[in-house]
Amino acid sequence: MNTATGMLCLCLFTVSMAGLSDKATAQETRLPLSYADAQARLLDRSDAIDAADAAVRAAEARMEATRTLGRPEVEVEAQVLDFQKTLYLPLGSLEPVANAFGITDPLRFRIRRFVSRPIVTATVPIYAGGKMGAARAGATSRVAIEVANLDEASQQALAQLARAYFGRQLAAQALAIRQDVAEGIRAHVADARALEREQQIAPAQRLQAEAQLEQALREAEKAGADLAAADIALEGLLRAPTQVEPTTSLAVYESPLPPRETFIAAAMDNHPGLNRLEANVRLAGAGVAAEQAELRPTVYGLAQYNLDRQDTLVTDPDFIFGVGVKYKLASGLGRRSNIAAARSTEAQAEAGVREAQVQIETGVKINHAQVLSAQARHALYGRTIAAADESLRVARLSFRELQGTSRDVTDAQLAAGRVRVEQAQAAYEYLDALVSLLEVSGQVDRLPEFLPHPGQTTGAP
Repeated sequence: MNTATGMLCLCLFTVSMAGLSDKATAQETRLPLSYADAQARLLDRSDAIDAADAAVRAAEARMEATRTLGRPEVEVEAQVLDFQKTLYLPLGSLEPVANAFGITDPLRFRIRRFVSRPIVTATVPIYAGGKMGAARAGATSRVAIEVANLDEASQQALAQLARAYFGRQLAAQALAIRQDVAEGIRAHVADARALEREQQIAPAQRLQAEAQLEQALREAEKAGADLAAADIALEGLLRAPTQVEPTTSLAVYESPLPPRETFIAAAMDNHPGLNRLEANVRLAGAGVAAEQAELRPTVYGLAQYNLDRQDTLVTDPDFIFGVGVKYKLASGLGRRSNIAAARSTEAQAEAGVREAQVQIETGVKINHAQVLSAQARHALYGRTIAAADESLRVARLSFRELQGTSRDVTDAQLAAGRVRVEQAQAAYEYLDALVSLLEVSGQVDRLPEFLPHPGQTTGAP
């Protein structure tokens, strides 16, 4: 071996080792995650869920503030006044005597000075016509609404994760299948070239095989791009610092699905949209109570104490204790019309609940049927794949024995790959329908229970 050849071999070896090192590094930096781990990571890091959780905390704080309604309100008020007071004193029977001394009737006294008025005032509601109870009920209902919004945000995020996670697995399977098809056709092209050199087939058959190889390579290239896009989407969704390596396979298991009545019952209890509508009904009821309270009197206790009795106004008392009653005789707004409007709002909310119940029940039935259909379709692909593999085997054997054409082989190879991709797509359609079923029944977080555990051969509970 001459020096130039040795140097070339050394360079090729170095490049090869560098490529292997880069590949190993890429493998080491990947983040392997089962679906259950990915779900926990999403719930911990989703900004949408954090925002909804903050809204819940704010509503809870406002509800906590209503717990002190009915306690006394104490205010301290301090005023500094430039005070002037004029007093008139009639002389009555003394007027003639006063006139003799040049004093006019009545006597007039004028006082002017700066005074301070530090006053403590305490009021306590005794009866508010139901306003306090309505305020508490309204605050509680708003907490329930925000909790439902949080549940909905979590359910939507988990459904998005499931589709992204197993969509990535579908893309990985499709790439592997397309690469296998390309390798199979590549091997057939080699066989065709060998037979052409032996003049046992025409060049047209070899050219046809090469054209099919180009098509297979294009499909593999597209599958690779789809996988790269799926990796980016999953990485961003999970806020992962590096590429995620899903470890839960995309598969369909033959265990029977629970009856749809189970999912309907769960939906009526757990669906966040339905829970939000029911909370809106309670909020509207609190609004009715608040409007009705406007027609009732308000009773309150009052206490006031003057902290500076020396430097005070003549008319200011030292202290006041008493009970007051306030009733609004007339208002610029029609109070009874407001009650009617509040009741209509409550009726609207109740109708929304009834409509949602029908829609949710219908959605459960449809998605339950779609899950069963996808499960059955996936099972049928087993026999289809076996038939396609047998057709490919026969086509290859016939070609080698010069009983078949090159197109027979490539068509059979492409058909075998296509049916495998369709089977993987059927598995994804099954999972997509299952996610939709769990989402409409308000229990997407239970998806890991419907997935296989390591070493498990049957899955759905």
